[in-house]
Amino acid sequence: MNALTRRQLVGLTLLTLMWGLNWPMMKLTLREIPPLHFRALTMSLGAMGLWLFFRTQGLRMTPRGSREWRDVVVLGLPNMLGWHGFSIIALTQLPAGRAATLGFTMPVWTVMLSVLLYREPLSKRLVVAVMAVLAGITLLLWNELEQLGGRPAGILWMQGAAVCWALGTIWMRRATLTLPAEALVVWMMGLSAIVMIILAVAFEPAQTWDFSPAIWASLVWAVLINYGAAQVVWFRLARALPPSTSAMSLMAIPLIGVLSAPLIVGEWPHWQDLAAMACIVVAMGAVLLRRD
Repeated sequence: MNALTRRQLVGLTLLTLMWGLNWPMMKLTLREIPPLHFRALTMSLGAMGLWLFFRTQGLRMTPRGSREWRDVVVLGLPNMLGWHGFSIIALTQLPAGRAATLGFTMPVWTVMLSVLLYREPLSKRLVVAVMAVLAGITLLLWNELEQLGGRPAGILWMQGAAVCWALGTIWMRRATLTLPAEALVVWMMGLSAIVMIILAVAFEPAQTWDFSPAIWASLVWAVLINYGAAQVVWFRLARALPPSTSAMSLMAIPLIGVLSAPLIVGEWPHWQDLAAMACIVVAMGAVLLRRD
């Protein structure tokens, strides 16, 4: 494996920090904005910004024919609507670090679904990963159930989000795409934002948009960083980095989320969070990192 260039190392570090810090930043925003309104606003603005950016790069941004539009809809349901919808609902019921830890069980669910749905071989490493994930989830369920104000349903919402992301990842790998990946993501994000807008209007109270400065700052972060800069950096790194390096970055994201939550939203992890995070990292390593 070739050594990373300085630019790639900086980009990978920034990406890990941006996606890790995004969990407590979202949690901060939810103090004043309902979850569906938050997703509707940030996803729609993020999609428009990405469309303009990639369009200036000379990429074809408009789907052609029924096949490309079908790819946008079918792949967008689990990858965008399912993951972003379920995860933001879960975040209203769970601490930010805990939600991040549970969300990144996705790689294990990806391999498990591949075995169940597409009869890929079951390896010993997958068995270890499944046991580690189950141990982590059990620790967090135990902690939620023993608290008077615990919200175990949040764990189910977050696992639903992880399963959606995993299923979407499998379908993405198996799809024969003709639309550029950047355009696909922008359209998936945009159409999911429209659904979020409809759901927000139907099920949440109207917004006054009278927010504190901290919430405005977190909204800017969500649009410019999470749905903007992080996406651009990811597309550029994904083509150049080996899978093992990308996997290591993915494994560090929940750690950043857990460690930054006390500073941003004042949520201190319990010992169960730290133990569960260790279990999830072991599970991710088992399915993501290949032996030399």
